[in-house]
This record gives sequence, structure tokens and C-alpha cells, in this order.
Amino acid sequence: MIDFANAAFVKLNEWDPADAEAALVELLLDDEDVLVAFRGIRDSVTFTTKRIVAVNVQGMTGKKKDYTSLPYSRVQAFSVETAGTFDRDTELELWFSGLGLVKLEFGAGVDVRGLSRLLAERCL
Repeated sequence: MIDFANAAFVKLNEWDPADAEAALVELLLDDEDVLVAFRGIRDSVTFTTKRIVAVNVQGMTGKKKDYTSLPYSRVQAFSVETAGTFDRDTELELWFSGLGLVKLEFGAGVDVRGLSRLLAERCL
């Protein structure tokens, strides 16, 4: 499992949900759909109708991957930080029961308020 205490997903940008679904096709349930997805240089985070899937690409070749499923039912609290005048990046922090803090950092232009609404719909 990804060690979220020592690794933050940094500078994630929007990723086409169809591409994310194709990348996760073997992991998704039959009744599970991709809602929104984000990708960094190698790693990705995908929000589905049932969970958040974090993918950590490892090794020089990138063939080794860690897939971590984070069920919405385990989210105890979440926080969003919007962009400022000089700091254009945004952040999402999620506290999971039994796991602790998961911090996601997004590049400029990502709608974290929309992510907050999505999480509220799925978690509250």
C-alpha cells in the first residue's frame, strides 16, 4: 500500500475520465464508473462512483504499480485549500479511518470546490 504519511501526490492535473477508465478497466467493478481523474508525471488519482483509486508508479521502467483503493465510507473528514494570488496550487486533505491523512496537491486550474461537492455527496 502507498505510504501516504511519507508521500504526497503532488501537482495532479485533470485527466480524461475515459483514459483513466481504460487504465483501470481490470480493477473497476461492473457497476463502477469514473467520475473525475487526475494525473501527475507518473502517478494518478481517480474518483469513481464507489472509491478513490490512487496509483503509484514505481521503478525505473514504471511497470511496477501500486493500486490503493480508498473507500468513501472510510472518510472521516476532508478539507480543501483553494488557490491564492501568488500560490496557484490547490490541495485536498482526506482523513481516513484506520489510515490517517491523505494529501493531494493539484496544479493550477483544478476545481477543488467541485471535488469538495463530490466528496460531500459520497461521504456525508
